[in-house]
Amino acid sequence: MALDPPTMLAISTALAAAAALYLAIEWRSIREPSLLFWSAGFATITVGSTLALLRMSGLLLIGIWFANGLLVVAHWFFLLGVARFTQKRLSRAWYLIFVSWLALLLLPDEPSWSKIMLVANSLLVALLSLRASFLLRPHGKSLSVGAVQLRYVMLVHGLFYVIKALTAVVPGTLIDLASLRGEIIQISLVEGVMAIMLIALSMTGTERYQREKRISRLAERDPLTALYNRRALEVRAPRLLAQVSTVRPGALLLIDIDNFKLVNDLYGHTAGDRLLVALSEMIRSLLPEDSLAARLGGDEFVILLSHASSERVVELGNTLRDQFHTTASQAFATPEAVTLSIGANLYDHPPASLAALIEQGDAALYESKRGGRDSMRLVDRTLARQEPLQAG
Repeated sequence: MALDPPTMLAISTALAAAAALYLAIEWRSIREPSLLFWSAGFATITVGSTLALLRMSGLLLIGIWFANGLLVVAHWFFLLGVARFTQKRLSRAWYLIFVSWLALLLLPDEPSWSKIMLVANSLLVALLSLRASFLLRPHGKSLSVGAVQLRYVMLVHGLFYVIKALTAVVPGTLIDLASLRGEIIQISLVEGVMAIMLIALSMTGTERYQREKRISRLAERDPLTALYNRRALEVRAPRLLAQVSTVRPGALLLIDIDNFKLVNDLYGHTAGDRLLVALSEMIRSLLPEDSLAARLGGDEFVILLSHASSERVVELGNTLRDQFHTTASQAFATPEAVTLSIGANLYDHPPASLAALIEQGDAALYESKRGGRDSMRLVDRTLARQEPLQAG
């Protein structure tokens, strides 16, 4: 089969349709907005490539102006998808691209019309492609392999269209948009097929990375509070525990809600969930840098601190208790106060394991509850006598 213009357009149509369908299916499963924009871009190329075949039947307005306009629209969708993926906002000035394309309708029907149309179309596509590549710069953060590939594919694609525009203005260059003749057009059709394949593969890799990243994030987060779950804590805690030394003590705070069952019984489990979410937000707002917080299950939470001190632990625990007591008492009237009990350990040697450390915190928490609840028991294991301290 000869790779003549109709064949190249047919290949472009098939590839673009397949890419649009795949990305649309993936969007339905993970609802990533960038996928929807990219799918729309390939769908637009599908329609544009189909309409481009009509120019050889004499339908020049549809087959040339409208088809090439859709190519610009497709790259606009690609740019929107990249902007969404990188969480960047585009200036409203970018909408002037469509005004520029509409102005081509005013061009007189002269022999130079094909060259002017090709130059304008090439520059607009180049501008959109290069802007998309620019948005995909790492900005000091690592990108997925797919995103890096997409960045460079869009860069090369944009530069190709810049060269194409410059070549079109060379005197004596043959360009016949009506019958798809001319060396520039032939090369452009081949590049278009290659670009569709490479852009589609890069977007697929980028989408897969986003999906795996989201799955990984969901797997390590508690679905209600969005704090780390116990499994994620076990994976991340060893790094903090290994940093512990006599000059950088560590601390664990084990937190439990007193009389939490009263909220569930009197106001329902939805109200109890709201209280758990409120506590998690307090923990998140008070959590120092290079620390960890997790929900172990039920109404039990844990905080791991690095470079801690007894004063720092007491201040954090008491602030958390005061904020929670105020919120709970205002939101829910109960026969007994809904408060926090906290068991804390301060240590200057790496513990045998996270489980052993939690057991020590649990013992301190038990002492706190046995002492009347709404209090914090801190065991300072950095002291030789390991004296327990009562904190409120």
